[in-house]
Amino acid sequence: MSTSKKTAILGSGNIGMSLAKGLVKSDYCLPGDITLTRRNVQHLAAQEQQGFKVSDDNFAAVADSTVVILAVLPQQLNILLDKIAGAIDPARHLVISVISGVSCADIRAKLGNDVQVVRAMPNTAIAIGESMTCIASDNAEAENIAEVTKMFKTVGEVIKINEDLMTSATALCACGVAFFLRAVRAASQGGVEIGFHADEALRMAAQTAKGAASLLLELNSHPEQEIDKVTSPKGCTIAGLNEMEHQGFSSSMIKGIKLSAQKAGELYTKE
Repeated sequence: MSTSKKTAILGSGNIGMSLAKGLVKSDYCLPGDITLTRRNVQHLAAQEQQGFKVSDDNFAAVADSTVVILAVLPQQLNILLDKIAGAIDPARHLVISVISGVSCADIRAKLGNDVQVVRAMPNTAIAIGESMTCIASDNAEAENIAEVTKMFKTVGEVIKINEDLMTSATALCACGVAFFLRAVRAASQGGVEIGFHADEALRMAAQTAKGAASLLLELNSHPEQEIDKVTSPKGCTIAGLNEMEHQGFSSSMIKGIKLSAQKAGELYTKE
C-alpha cells in the first residue's frame, strides 16, 4: 500500500462519519486527506466547511485515493462495487469494509481476486476514540493488516479475529453499544423512581457504567470478582442483583446478542 493516507469513505452515514471524525480527531490524517461520498452531497455541507472533500462520484473518489472504506448499507453494496470496480488498482488500493455480513471473498468477487480486502467492525464510539474494532482478512499482507490496525487503534481498541467470527463481532461490539446504552437508560429510569431528577440520574448511571467497565479493563479482572467486592451477606446489592436475574436480565442480554448475530448474517445477499 502507498504511504499516502488519502482515504475515500464511500457511504457517509453514521459509521462513515464517525470514522472520519475519529481519524481526524486523533491526528491520523487531515480532513483534506479524506473524501466523503453520499448521494446527496448537500447533507455533507457542514463536513465540507470543516475541510473534508465531499463528492457524489464514488468512482472519482476511489481513483483519487489509496485506501477505500466501504461504509454503505449491505443492500447497497453490490451496486456500489459495480460502479467502482473499474477504478480499483490492486497494486495501489487497500479496501476496508465495515459492512455487516459481507465476506472478503464477496468483495473480491466483484472487484477482482488480486484486491486486498480487510474487514473492520468498529462501533459509533469511534467518534470519541473509544471504539472496540475487530478486524479480519483472508488475503491481506502483514503490512496492510498492520496499517489497518494502526488506523483503528487511533480511535480505540483493536482485536484481530478469524473472519468467521466477524458477524458475531457485529452483534457484540457494534450492536452492543445500543445494548449497553439501553442498560444505562434503564438504570437512570430506576434512579428517577427512587428520587433523583432525570438529568442527575442519567449522569450518575452513565458515570457508574463507565467506572464499572474501567475496573475490568484497567485491572484486567473478571466481572464476578468486582461484583463480589460490592455484595455483602443480606445486603442491598445482592438483593437487587438477584431480583434482576429472576426477571431475566442476563438471559435477555444473551438472547439479544444471539439474535443480533443471526440477523447480521442475513443482511447481505450476493445477488
